[in-house]
Parts: sequence; C-alpha cells; structure tokens
Amino acid sequence: MPQAALRELLGIARLEGEAEITGADPVLKTPYRVGAAGAASLAATGIAAAELWRLRTGKSQQVSVDLRAAAASLKSGAYLRIDGRTPKAIWDPYSLFYPVKDGRWVRFHTNYPHHRAAALGVLGVGEDVEAAKRAAASWDGVELEDAIHAAGGCAGYVRTAAEWEAHPHSSAVAVQELLTIERIGDAPPEPLPKADRPLAGVRVLDLTRVLAGPTAAKTLAEHGADVLKITAAHLPDSGDTDLDTGLGKLSAQLDLRKADDAATLRRLVKQADVFSQSYRPGALAARGFSPQDLARLRPGIIYVSLSAWGMTGPWKDRRGFDSIVQCVSGMAYVQGAGGAPKLLPCSAIDYVSGYLMALGAMVALARRAKEGGSWLVRVGLARTGKWIVDRGTADPSAAVEPEAKTMETKSPAGVITHLAPVLELSETPPFWARPPVPLGYHPTQWP
Repeated sequence: MPQAALRELLGIARLEGEAEITGADPVLKTPYRVGAAGAASLAATGIAAAELWRLRTGKSQQVSVDLRAAAASLKSGAYLRIDGRTPKAIWDPYSLFYPVKDGRWVRFHTNYPHHRAAALGVLGVGEDVEAAKRAAASWDGVELEDAIHAAGGCAGYVRTAAEWEAHPHSSAVAVQELLTIERIGDAPPEPLPKADRPLAGVRVLDLTRVLAGPTAAKTLAEHGADVLKITAAHLPDSGDTDLDTGLGKLSAQLDLRKADDAATLRRLVKQADVFSQSYRPGALAARGFSPQDLARLRPGIIYVSLSAWGMTGPWKDRRGFDSIVQCVSGMAYVQGAGGAPKLLPCSAIDYVSGYLMALGAMVALARRAKEGGSWLVRVGLARTGKWIVDRGTADPSAAVEPEAKTMETKSPAGVITHLAPVLELSETPPFWARPPVPLGYHPTQWP
C-alpha cells in the first residue's frame, strides 16, 4: 500500500527513484491509512533530496522510512515539550462541533480571534460557549456554514462521504491535480554547486501559518536550506506550535501594509530561491507578491502556494483548515463511527500537504538546475484529503500507538523536546542546524 502511494507521487512529480518503507497501517486509531500517506509523501521528499544530492556530487544514496514513525510525524506537535512542560492547548474553547437542526453538526474553527468574533456574531451571542450551542441548535447546518463564511469566519457542516461527493466543490476537487509543478517564466539554469547537504545554500522565504506550510519549510531546512520565516506582529499566530514547526528556521517580522516593509520583502525575494506562502488566494497578489510578480522580480524563483480548496470550484476563495476539510468531506463522520463526529487523531491533511509542498519545491529546484525557468508549485488541502481517503481503510481496533523517537534542542525559548527526523538518508542524514526561536527573533536579512 505505501509503495503504491509512493509510485503515484513519483509519477506526478516525474521523479525516478525508490525508497524502503517498513511497517503497515493501522498505527493511529483511525480507519484511514494515514501511515501509508505519511510514509509515501516523506519517502518522496527523500528521493527528491537524494536527486539534488546527485546533481551536486554525482553520488546516489539510499532512502528509507519507518511507517510507524511517519504516522507519528502527522501529530508532531503532540510530542512537543518546552522545558519539560506540555504546551498550551491548540484549540480555542469555541472550536467545537455544534449540534444543529435535524441531528446534524457544524464545526467552528475559531483559533484566530477574528474568526471567533465572526462566528459568535452570526449566532448573536457574546463569549459564552453554552449560549453559542443554544443559538446554533436553531440553525440549518448548511445555512450556518454559509453565514459564518459570509461574515469572514470559518466553519464546516459535517457531511457524509456521499453528501460530499454530490457537492459541486467535491466535483472540482476530484479533477484537481494533487501536486502542480509548472514553469511560469524564463530564466537561465542555476546549477547546484558542490556542498555537504542536498539543500545547502538554498534560501527559502516562509510566509506560511498553522501547520502545512510551516511543515514544508521545516522539511526543506531538514536538508540544509536557509529558511527565513516571515510573520507579522499584528497577525494571530499558532502559539507554542510555532516552536515545533520552527525547527531549523530564522524568524523575522514584516508588516506588508507598510511600504518600507514591503520593499524589504522584495529585497529578500531578489536573493531567495524559494518563496512559500499559505494565505488565501489573491491575498499576497493584491500587495504585488503574486507568482508572476515574483518571477519578474527574481527570475528563477520557485513559488510554492498552498490553498484550502484548490484553484477551481465554488469554494476556491473560501477559508479552510485541515479540521474543516475533514468535516465537510465525510472524514469526521466516518471517524465518529456512527455517533457524534470526531476529528482524526492526527492532522494528516496538514502534514502530508506540507510534505507535498516540500517535494514540489525540491523537484522544481532540480528542474531549474538542469533547464532553468521560474516555477510554481501548488497544493490544496481538500485535494490532499481526497488522496488520503483514496488510500482505503484499515481496522482501527488493531492500532497500537507508536513509540516516537524524540530529541532535545536548546533554544532561546527553552529546552525544546520534539520529534527527531523520521526520514533516513544514507549519505546526508536529515537534521536541523538551527533551534526554533520566538517569532520575530531575528533581523530581516539573510545569514
């Protein structure tokens, strides 16, 4: 099963290679084969890193992944400790399943304050969870979902798989590509010089948030890339989770509403190789940072873009998160096994999407080295969710939680306990050269 998934990914990426994958699902208590999805996507990133190493040195290397460890990586934040303490809860108190009419449910995503305010505003209540539940109970589920999105919030009506299949946006997702790697401009080839790591000297600007995008850049850092994460002081963050996804990265802050800060970002782009972003479609384009803008500014750029629902379909401009995709697509219904809906015990859609983004970036870097060009890489959470569902199911009662391999890293935020790298490469073992830091810790410049 994981080898078939790996072959599918390699075919999409037009990449040759092989990897040893040991272990099988179920690992986590879910019917979905998340271990196979995680192991295959990680193995594909390893093959892509090995190809960059071959281009640099002419040497090949072996790639291997333990499926049980790969499954653990899909809940990486669960193993995070800061000076021995458990991080703060990741979910806002209002990020819940709310019963609505006809025995159905709607899930709110309120981890950002403005999303919470939008949902509560639609319900007409203050900050009172029980009042919110009472108000939601009088709503039709689809109408509440639509109203919250119209108000600038984010919610998902819990559908069955059959209901999702009949939805217009499901039809759009079904024909979207899982991973898009396309040339968007001309530029001369940029051969990779000899170095001691696959991505040594590659500069990555990480303008992503939450899990999927930050995981992509963390994966690139794992192979030696210089990653500079750019956040903004006025935007909400993911709290302690940012330390787990911040391994290997520098971190600075810019406010793109200010002309000087936007100019600073353009200066950084001119010296970058990869630009990765996960804002809603069109948000950065409105400020002059579209793929085409950056291909003109820095010919040879690799622009990596994550969206929730893909670039086609009626929901293409909607907000979305892993948990919301689970709800609307039938995954939460299946996970609930006929009772109240439940989220999967891991954020498989987010993490697998992050690995796919990293895969696309590395494949594009290899193509740039050989044939030149500027490149656009696209991944969508909903399409990744479909790919995970398409792996089939296993009996979750046979699952045994993995004993995850953790390590400690000293950082300005304390001693961070976190998962060790899962992917194994025989010549260039992955590792993070930099500790995670608080957001905005570094100046806005390349090392």
